[in-house]
Amino acid sequence: MTLLAAARSAGRVRIDPAARGDREGASLTWLLAGFPLWWALGMGVLVIPFVAAVAAVKLVRRRSIAVPPAFGWWLLFLLAVTLSLANLGVDPPGTVRETWFSSLPGATFRLGFYCCCTLIALWAYNLLAEGKLKRDKLVRLLGWLFVVTVAGGFLGTFFGSFEYTSPVEALLPKAVAKDGFVQSLVHPAAAQTMDFLGYDTPRPAAPWGYTNTWGNNFAITAVWFLVAAFCTPVKAKWRAAAVALLVVSLVPAVYSMNRGLWLGLAAIAVFAALRLLVSGRPGGMLALGGAACAAVLLVVLTPLGTVVQTRLDHGHSDEGRAFSSERATELVLEHSPVIGFGSTRKTLGSGESIAVGPTPECPRCGGRTLGGNGQLWQVMFAHGILGAVTYLGFALAVLWRFRHDHTAVGIAGSAVVGFSLITMFYYNALVTPLLFTLLSYVLLAAGRLPEVSHHGPETENR
Repeated sequence: MTLLAAARSAGRVRIDPAARGDREGASLTWLLAGFPLWWALGMGVLVIPFVAAVAAVKLVRRRSIAVPPAFGWWLLFLLAVTLSLANLGVDPPGTVRETWFSSLPGATFRLGFYCCCTLIALWAYNLLAEGKLKRDKLVRLLGWLFVVTVAGGFLGTFFGSFEYTSPVEALLPKAVAKDGFVQSLVHPAAAQTMDFLGYDTPRPAAPWGYTNTWGNNFAITAVWFLVAAFCTPVKAKWRAAAVALLVVSLVPAVYSMNRGLWLGLAAIAVFAALRLLVSGRPGGMLALGGAACAAVLLVVLTPLGTVVQTRLDHGHSDEGRAFSSERATELVLEHSPVIGFGSTRKTLGSGESIAVGPTPECPRCGGRTLGGNGQLWQVMFAHGILGAVTYLGFALAVLWRFRHDHTAVGIAGSAVVGFSLITMFYYNALVTPLLFTLLSYVLLAAGRLPEVSHHGPETENR
């Protein structure tokens, strides 16, 4: 009997729960680690719905779903987005007339990607809760995307004309593929070329489609790159390489001429310094302050300083942004304050005249998008005060709930969420910045989870 039992036991292969978790989280890993490949193929953010579908299946198959703190606020925001669809057919005065059906594609895109990002973040949280995904791994994946962003930045800075027809783009009907919005999704391009300095200037966009999205993701992923390089176990040579990368990343960051990025990085540095001081780590605060001063000196004492000054002297988008923000606020408060208009709208003309419109020489003239110049204005215009309150309520609830988490991940996660509150005045969050912000939120929330043993299903509080 003993020999028979031993033989049966030998025939059983025990699968480590950690190995099962690695397999389950492979789609999430491939989404983040493989993003350069998706961009090169012309899929880019279009791969996110496929990963979200996997997340949905995995979540449905669970006996119970773990929900992070303050998640109820986010669900209320999604409800507000859904309710606002009822007003898609409403035409605010002074805007291009649209029907309910003509407004539906843009509204569906936003609601769909809000849901996709939510599903992926919730799935990641459950993987973290069950010990099937380590926090350090997710931190490193987000840090890796900083490397990707910097590489794309150099490509856009020095090879701004680089672009090609992707495999996905080649499969689309020509009438669809030439649409400007579709181009941003499927057409790999290194940069956006603008002429606000009086001559054509390439501004880094790869692999995120737009220069503003590039700047948004630069700041978010830089936070996690710092945590991965200096707050997790890595070899000294990799830390030296990280320092070198941070130094050279100033080149595309400056040449992007992205004032929102510069302001956001400064705000993150101040926030982190204050949190380090409050947590009784003045040494960390001084180190951070020294690094920030060194970065500023490096910019000022090199030709990068000239680029910064030139950009500050040419605030070409300020008047247009102010007009769009004011007009969006006026219309929603006067005509649909509770649930907004369901989607963005185009104005009749510009802030100077309703006769101003696009021309072959100036395709961007006139017809400004209301709700297209910042997440706050988009949420308020498209989803009303209900959407704005729930969106802001979510971010503020997260910051309040984790205000005492002074770990590296706690400070970093809070910094990213706080950064989203600053950039909502001039950056739109969809798609990848929102996904990375929600992943930052679940990393932050996972800090309160009991540590899961990878030798069995039991949990232990340490």
